[in-house]
Amino acid sequence: MPKQIILVTGASSGFGLMTAKALAQAGHTVYATMRDTRGRNAPRMIEVAKWAKVEGVDLRTADLDVQSDTSAEAGVAHILGEAGGLDIIVHNAGHMVFGPAEAFTPDQFVQQYDVNVLGAQRVNRAALPHMRRQGRGLLVWVGSSSTRGGTPLFLAPYFAAKAAMDALAVSYSTELALWGIETTIMVPGAFTKGTNHFAHSGKPADWARADDYETGPYAGIADKALAGLAGLEPADADPAEVARQIVQVVDTPFGKRPFRVHVDPSQDGAEVVNGVADRMRREMYRNIGLEKLLGPRQSA
Repeated sequence: MPKQIILVTGASSGFGLMTAKALAQAGHTVYATMRDTRGRNAPRMIEVAKWAKVEGVDLRTADLDVQSDTSAEAGVAHILGEAGGLDIIVHNAGHMVFGPAEAFTPDQFVQQYDVNVLGAQRVNRAALPHMRRQGRGLLVWVGSSSTRGGTPLFLAPYFAAKAAMDALAVSYSTELALWGIETTIMVPGAFTKGTNHFAHSGKPADWARADDYETGPYAGIADKALAGLAGLEPADADPAEVARQIVQVVDTPFGKRPFRVHVDPSQDGAEVVNGVADRMRREMYRNIGLEKLLGPRQSA
């Protein structure tokens, strides 16, 4: 596979950092983007630079806060100026919260949508004009099995945002196909270890209402839910498999990349439900005479 120029959002830790490193090791030019590179993430940038030098790979860092239009535009412009192009975007930036839905304020719901949905939209608006002009590209969306699989309670804001992100990715796939831009939706399951996803999850702002759930009829349910999720996860579940699968997608020839890839050791049922939904979507496009939008246009 020819070397690609790749932007990974939310690459300071977790799936994002794993993916950026794996793609660089596969021979690509990778930009691990993150926010606050002069503050909280300054040590991470130094760490990434040292790792890249030791490994002898082309892994670079760039400041990009997906919650800022200005930052998204500047981050993409920096990459285009320095690398001379952009072939692939990995929409990975996201944040999880845990607690009863009622105890989260509307502003907290907005923040979840801002990171998980609007963040991808900002980066797309900054990068897609270039990708459309070159007539070739790939968007990889890191979603969640929660959008259609088992949905344990107390994760409502996160699940709702990820469902919206999935719907956005599906719509973008056909709107970009004739521009020669492919779409792959990665669907990780609930990895409770190895990413700090659960450990760093946000909490409800309305502590009084959250306490009603913790001390009332739902007392102990939150701990049971987390323990249950951990119990479903096989002992050998490796979150780095998500990164490896993204590398495999990137290295698959243009036009042959899968629309959706599930990486769910716990097998919560999302793959079955998505299989039906994606099949019905394909049938609908065929029925309305737009089957050509189900895959990217091949350049002449």
